[in-house]
Amino acid sequence: MSALPVSARPMSVFDGLEERLADLRSSGLYREFTPCSYLAEQPGHAMHRGARVQVWCTNDYLGMSQNTQVMHAQVASTLQHGTGNGGSRNIAGTSEAHVELETRLAAWHGKARALIFTSGYVANFETLTTLLAAVPDMVVFSDSLNHRSLIEGIRASKNRRHIFPHNDIAALDDMLGQYPVEQPKLIVFESVYSMDGDIAPITEICDLAERHNAMTYLDETHAIGVNGPSGAGICEEIGEHRATFVQGVFGKAVGTTGGYVAGPDTALDYVRSHAPGFIFTTTIPRSSLDATLRSLDVIQGAAGAELRLKLRENAALMRSLLREARIDFIDAPTHLVPVLVPGGERVKRISRRLLDEYGIYVQPINFPSVAKGGERFRVTVAPFRTRADIEGFVRALRACLDDLR
Repeated sequence: MSALPVSARPMSVFDGLEERLADLRSSGLYREFTPCSYLAEQPGHAMHRGARVQVWCTNDYLGMSQNTQVMHAQVASTLQHGTGNGGSRNIAGTSEAHVELETRLAAWHGKARALIFTSGYVANFETLTTLLAAVPDMVVFSDSLNHRSLIEGIRASKNRRHIFPHNDIAALDDMLGQYPVEQPKLIVFESVYSMDGDIAPITEICDLAERHNAMTYLDETHAIGVNGPSGAGICEEIGEHRATFVQGVFGKAVGTTGGYVAGPDTALDYVRSHAPGFIFTTTIPRSSLDATLRSLDVIQGAAGAELRLKLRENAALMRSLLREARIDFIDAPTHLVPVLVPGGERVKRISRRLLDEYGIYVQPINFPSVAKGGERFRVTVAPFRTRADIEGFVRALRACLDDLR
C-alpha cells in the first residue's frame, strides 16, 4: 500500500508543538544546554567540545564531587557491590547503606526519621503531595519564591493554599489568622533562596507556626553542607530546631546524588508507605550512598569547617572585586553571588562570549527562573578557587559587559 500524500495524512496531536517551540525561540526563552565533562584532577574545570573551560555556576559548592576520599569510596563500593541495586526500596533495593544514611540524616537534623529519595525534586514533590492528600483540610501557605518542586507538590493537591509575599512575616501572619487554631496548616518555605542568595526569617516563621498551630516544611537545599557548625544548614547555624520537616539534597554541596526529608516518624512512615515516587522507582545505587556517607564524614568534621570558611572568603572576595569593577550584583549574606545582567538576549550573548573567548562557563538565568528584567548569572566561588582565578573571572566579565552594552 502506498503512503498517503502529506496533505492527506491525519493531523498529529503534536503538529502545533513546533510552532510553540518557535515562539519560545523567538522570545529568547528557549533553553540551551552546554555539555561539559568535569575533570576530577582539575576541580572547577570541564571539557567542552574538546577545550578545557572553567565552570563558575556549579552547585557543587565545596567541590566534594572531586574529593579524593569521596571518589575512592564510590569506586571501592562499586567494585564490591556493583553499579546498581536492581530494584525499588521494597523489592531488593534497600541496602545497609540506605538504613545507615537515613539514621544519620535524622540525627543530623534532630528528627525522628529521614527518607532518601532519588533527587531533591522528588523528595519535595512526593512528600508534599502524599501528606497533603492524606490531610485534605490542611491549608498550605507557600512563599512566593519557592522552588518549582515545592510549587508543583502543592499544586498537585486539592488543598486550599495561599501564596505569601517573599519573606513577608506580616502578610503570612495575616493569612494564618484567617483560620481557626484547630485548622491544620502547613507553611512551606526555603532557608536559602538561590536566585537572590537571601535567607528566610526562619525563627520568626517558626514563631508564627507556634502561635497559629501550624506545621513547617523547610527546604534547606542550598544550605546543606554550607551552613552550620557541622553543615546541617541554616537551622543548625542559628540554633533553630522547630521546623517540622527539613528537606535536603546530596547533589549540591555533598557532591553525590539524591535528596531526603527528615521529620516526624509517623508522617514519614506514611510517606514511605504511600508515595508512588518512593515506592515504584529504582533506588540510588549502594556505591553512591557509600560516597555520600564518606562525604558527610568530611563535611561534618574539621575539614568541612575549613571548606566552609574558604567558600565564604572566596564569595566575599568576589563581591569586593565586582564592586571595584562596577559590576552590578546582589550583595547577599550567603555563598551565592548573583550578578545582574538585565536583558534575556544580552545575558545569553555575554555567557556565550565568556565561553567562546575566555573559556569561562557561567549559565545565563532568565525568565521564568527570575522575573523579566532580572536576568543574571548565579556565580559560585568554590574553596579551591584562587585570587588569580577570581580576578581573571571579573576581568573577563567586565570586558564582555563593556563590549555588549
